Amino acid sequence: QVQLVESGGGLVQPGGSLRLSCAASGDFLGINLMGWYRQAPGKQRELVASITNSDNTDYGDSVKGRFTISRDNANNTAYLQMNSLIPEDTAIYSCIVDFYGSDRLYWGKGTLVTVSS
Repeated sequence: QVQLVESGGGLVQPGGSLRLSCAASGDFLGINLMGWYRQAPGKQRELVASITNSDNTDYGDSVKGRFTISRDNANNTAYLQMNSLIPEDTAIYSCIVDFYGSDRLYWGKGTLVTVSS
């Protein structure tokens, strides 16, 4: 059984920064990919960022140049540094993990990010 623990969401003013983290624990062989999706009210879920075990990254177009994803392989943790936040970034951010040998993505419970003055 595996567990994903997310942290770092909250309320921030436009132009501010937040850092999300996602830590995986439990019984698994290893991690291929980690990342985040987000879903805003009334909108479809979209990819925010992902990172592979060889540090290849992918970003959604709306966050390129503002968000940076990284990971600590020794601690099975990924980080999402979010800078220059705008109100349109307001959403529930959910961590995803692709474990080796698994046939599905694992999802965190999600954390709310609110960008508002």
